[in-house]
Amino acid sequence: MDKYFYVYVLFSKYDGQFYTGYTADLNARLDQHNQGKVPSTNKRRPLDLIYWEGCLHQQDATRREKYLKSGNGKKYLKKQTFQLLP
Repeated sequence: MDKYFYVYVLFSKYDGQFYTGYTADLNARLDQHNQGKVPSTNKRRPLDLIYWEGCLHQQDATRREKYLKSGNGKKYLKKQTFQLLP
């Protein structure tokens, strides 16, 4: 089992907002975001990776992404990243 799926959270230095997503190739996806190739974040650059988790199955990653976008998930992220954010 050598393929992982990653849930990640980006912080926009432009508008102070978060973006949560998942991918099978975290480095390539971050490059896409920061090069403006992702429509939902291309006008929100620069972006910093502030949180990520690895999952063994895509279904787990999508479930975790959905949770992190929820109210309780946002509270969890604030606890995990409180020192990193302005």
